[in-house]
Amino acid sequence: MTVGEAVMEVFPMKTLHGMPAYHFSVTARSTPFVDFFYKVRDKIDAFADTGMTKSVHYQQNQQEGTTRREIVVKFDLKKNEAEYSDFGTRRKPIPLLPDTFDPLSVFYFARAQQLEPGMVMEKPVTDGKRCVIGRATVIKREKIRVKGKSYDTFLLEPRCEEIRGVFEKSPGAKVEVWVTADSYKIPVRVRSKVIVGSFIGELVSASGTKSIVTQ
Repeated sequence: MTVGEAVMEVFPMKTLHGMPAYHFSVTARSTPFVDFFYKVRDKIDAFADTGMTKSVHYQQNQQEGTTRREIVVKFDLKKNEAEYSDFGTRRKPIPLLPDTFDPLSVFYFARAQQLEPGMVMEKPVTDGKRCVIGRATVIKREKIRVKGKSYDTFLLEPRCEEIRGVFEKSPGAKVEVWVTADSYKIPVRVRSKVIVGSFIGELVSASGTKSIVTQ
């Protein structure tokens, strides 16, 4: 059953806090049929420095069912702190570990690496409420078929212990992400099993792809 569509985009660089930054975005929306039961309209905008070493800003407009949020995470790079707010209501800033990423930018950091089976990547990650060490393991390299096409891929498995919502209620829940085994690292499949069921997301199309190279 098709339940929705997500679009990942990289926009032109933007200047934030006096420095140029990459602009990453994800939008997700449920299908009209699913809207009747559980409407989803999410948009995330994340900004990272040009060296892909840390985040500089993060925001999320979220509608999931009856839940609505307008989240902004401001990164104070001088104090090494992050401040979370929702609809303008601010929380006390939290200290960050050096070179901390937001939940979206850290995926682009992973895509910039030279992946090998068995490799474990670690980076501090924050959602503005907590700062933890995020980990992702390159499980294996394998060929898979998606929409009738064959792809040479790496299978990545992020650690999900710190993810809230349905994941925390699902012992052993995990997310698997397959990315192409080339310089583009295009995500072609995402799979997860949680307490409310399971889902698989598969690539429909990709355009304007460029290699991501760390500086």
